[in-house]
Amino acid sequence: MTAKHSPDEVEWLCDKKVPELVNDIMYAMLEAKPNDIHLHLAKWAVHRLDTAQLNELQRAMAFAPAQGASSRQLQKSSQLMNGGDPFGRGSFANLPPSKYTSKNPIRAIAQNVQPSPPKTPNRLMMRNRSQSFVDATNKLPDFEQATLDWYYAYAQRPMFWHNLERYIRMQDPSARDTLQVLEAFEMFHSYPGPGKMEELQGYIDDFARRRTEALELVSEVVDTLSRPPRLNEKREFDVLVVGGDDLNSEIWFSEMVETQDPNAEVSFGLVLVSTFAEALTALLMNGSIQAVIVVDEVIPTDKIDSHICEHICAYSYLVDRPRERARQGKPHEVVTHLIAAIKAIRTEIDVYLVSERPLYDSDLSENVRRVFFARDDFYGELSAALLGQIEKRAHTPFFTALQTYAARPIGVFHAMAISRGSSLLKSNWLNNFMNFYGMNIFRAESSATCGGLDSLLDPTGSIKNAQKRAAEAYGSQYTYFVTNGTSTANKIVLQTLLAPNDIVLLDRDCHKSHHYGIIMTGALPAYLDAYPLHEYAMYGAVSLRDIKKKLFEYKRCGKLHKVKLIVLTNCTFDGIVYNVQGVMEQCLAIKPDLCFLWDEAWYAYASFHPILKRRTGMGAANRLLANMQTDFFKDASKEFWRSYGDLMESNDAAAHEQLLDVRLYPKPKEAVLRVYVTQSTHKSLTAFRQGSMIHVFDQIFQGGTKTSFKEAYYTHTSTSPNYQILASLDVGRAQMQLEGFEFTMDMLGHAMYLRHHIGGAKHLQKWIRFLDVCDLIPAEFRKAHGKNYFNNDTKQVHRFEDAWLSEDEFVLDPTRLTLYTGQTGINGNDFKVHWLMNKCDIQVNKTSRNSVLFQTNIGTTFSSTTFLIQSLSKCMYQFQKEHIASGGHLSSVWRAAVDGLTKNHALLPDFTEFHASFRPKDTLGNEGSIRDAFYLAFDESNCEFFSVAQARKKVEVDGEVLTGTTFIIPYPPGFPIIMPGQIISVDILDYMQKLDVTEIHGYNPVQGLRVFKQEVLANYKSF
Repeated sequence: MTAKHSPDEVEWLCDKKVPELVNDIMYAMLEAKPNDIHLHLAKWAVHRLDTAQLNELQRAMAFAPAQGASSRQLQKSSQLMNGGDPFGRGSFANLPPSKYTSKNPIRAIAQNVQPSPPKTPNRLMMRNRSQSFVDATNKLPDFEQATLDWYYAYAQRPMFWHNLERYIRMQDPSARDTLQVLEAFEMFHSYPGPGKMEELQGYIDDFARRRTEALELVSEVVDTLSRPPRLNEKREFDVLVVGGDDLNSEIWFSEMVETQDPNAEVSFGLVLVSTFAEALTALLMNGSIQAVIVVDEVIPTDKIDSHICEHICAYSYLVDRPRERARQGKPHEVVTHLIAAIKAIRTEIDVYLVSERPLYDSDLSENVRRVFFARDDFYGELSAALLGQIEKRAHTPFFTALQTYAARPIGVFHAMAISRGSSLLKSNWLNNFMNFYGMNIFRAESSATCGGLDSLLDPTGSIKNAQKRAAEAYGSQYTYFVTNGTSTANKIVLQTLLAPNDIVLLDRDCHKSHHYGIIMTGALPAYLDAYPLHEYAMYGAVSLRDIKKKLFEYKRCGKLHKVKLIVLTNCTFDGIVYNVQGVMEQCLAIKPDLCFLWDEAWYAYASFHPILKRRTGMGAANRLLANMQTDFFKDASKEFWRSYGDLMESNDAAAHEQLLDVRLYPKPKEAVLRVYVTQSTHKSLTAFRQGSMIHVFDQIFQGGTKTSFKEAYYTHTSTSPNYQILASLDVGRAQMQLEGFEFTMDMLGHAMYLRHHIGGAKHLQKWIRFLDVCDLIPAEFRKAHGKNYFNNDTKQVHRFEDAWLSEDEFVLDPTRLTLYTGQTGINGNDFKVHWLMNKCDIQVNKTSRNSVLFQTNIGTTFSSTTFLIQSLSKCMYQFQKEHIASGGHLSSVWRAAVDGLTKNHALLPDFTEFHASFRPKDTLGNEGSIRDAFYLAFDESNCEFFSVAQARKKVEVDGEVLTGTTFIIPYPPGFPIIMPGQIISVDILDYMQKLDVTEIHGYNPVQGLRVFKQEVLANYKSF
């Protein structure tokens, strides 16, 4: 720089170029890249440092190519980075003074004034220290080392802060190592930030004298991280800035933070990273990141040299794989790869690009919210844009409209005396009801569809907007709210897609609403049997091989055109999850227009985790549609049809048998994606009971299906929907778009925490254990990854995502925790009622003969998980005392109970067939008119009763054919073992005799089994 530079040029050079080059040199030294250093020094020379200064700088940074920088070199560079004078004699003294006031330390030297430290200290040294993560963890106490082996890094951060506080209080030297581990976490969070971390490091370095200050600072952080947000408290989030060196990013973007309105309801902090891998790691480590700013320049694609990566969920798939793809691609495409990887991890994240080039790339344009020109003063506009998008995501159209409506002084001269609490305010006797719920719920009670509210049946305003936002959140084309549960949602979809005598394939073990919905439509069910788990009295899921086999059978008998829909439960009550994309892909190869209904009543949270959503209906539909448009898929499809086309077109059973174990590819030009998902939002997300959604991904919905859908929706939807349920669906969607990733990671972490502590506790292992992957999924369906989540030998938890990213046909949802109680001799229902609820106030839902199902959700806390561990320990301690007192293992009563639950299993029966009176002509024998049987049984004179023993004699000895008239559903397990019109087999009767449950829907133990009279069926024919 010389006198010929104007003050404006000096201002720009000092602000932009000097710190940039200093930081580049620093990085090159740390990474031992001498060629980069010489390049940066050459750039520096352009700015006309005098020769003596340049030589001094070069001497300070000289080192052998194979070695890192010396401590003296690092010290000099560090001094320069932090605004000091590494040359010892005012190396920038010859620069002309600027008329501008600056906080930039480099420019402050140029002005010959004492520099003030940057507001946000540089993260480089924190990054360097965090690379020693593995060394520090090896020095930690055994408990924390074990924790790192089984627990995901995302959930470890608060725990390590608590441990650090404890170590400081105890004056334990482990505090130093714990802090070093924490630095690997904190480089990806804006709070407490590098400044406080540097301050804390200073206190720990001088621990003897500054322990009190260290404790105060750590206690402040622990309190901030652990306490729940208070009402009306300012909402804070993080913005990730990617690209450029750290010092430049801090200087460039700090103005965005500094100029925020202190009175605003929302504020943000910055997380600054420089490399491809750091950006994706930050997203996986910090659920508070709500927006990403990418600076369009050369972004390094090197690996992160930190062992913390080994403890991050799906790191190799979500970070290393896209990083390697970017590294092998063209340099100018790195930003495109990065932004695509960001959206793959967090679909809801808003991405902003700071660039000096026009944006023509269609993929990049689709994933970028807005582009800002790098040389403009865009910071204020960028800040407004990202805050605006956060508010948009947080906006709840219907709930906001309901709040506004409730605040208005409206006179009610219509239905609903309870509206605005009027009938309660007049009452002398119902104060307790009003006091319990509060006034707002009554102010919001209304039958109005105007005044800002909307009609659920024909929405045009706030409800329509709320449903549109839900569709964006879940990746559907259309989303519809349902206020009377997924039972109704299922009936709506079935009525939409099925006409009388259409054939529907469905899992016999599906929810009863599907069976009743089919009765209403008049369609013919062809039941598919899920694989049985006799030992645990539960079913798994339907194999793809069985589905393909059934479709090929219909093809051979000329009825494939009548098969309209397949209904499957994903995930099942017990946590079995399908390879959804694989099922749809191969089924469409056989029948290109087949519709799919995925009952995801228990699976709403999965859409907000990058691994779980791959096995959701909407996630798989989006992926499959995108895949079918790729050249790779088209080529694979052509090759498949070239090799197997003759077998696919054949009507020969032997030809089809050859295809059952072959991966089938649909023809992209012929396949039509028609996917429907029903979801009990209230079961796993923030919503009131009966709040559900229907998600639609149907390529012909607008052109044809929408009309029948609307008619079905009108049929089953109340004209007086509950507005509180609708508001909760709106709010629940907003929460998951903002916090879904964070909360889903939490619930997975809690599930693994429970698996580790229950599975690793010797005093519990003797009596109870969680069933695992190998218990619930047969080996033939988990060929790629057959490991349990918990290894009983090593007492470690395996990474669940290894199985989920494989092509395994089924995987186990980690959040479903089936506790096996067989060794105690206590059946599932007794354990649920007498031990968990009565003794410990623990609430669960599903049980089987010898198990109890627990599940974590987005509301699960560490307090609740530790309470469950404590309660199970308490139960087993009490049980063992009673067991010993009653004779222990010598007790014949206890032994008989154990044998009954662990050895003498009642074999789960398969579906038999419909009676010939209810089967159509030329049938496979599997489908039948359940509707005709259902209504024929309305006339009591058509039916008769037998005890189970009598019925067994008639079938087994006399050879009579008995046919059921109603659904027979034992609870547990809760699936129908007899359908209306189904022939009753000896296996079914044997199962009923061995059942030890008292609740069997459709069966009256006094009257007995209700069946059709033989003479009635002899004279009746449905077809």
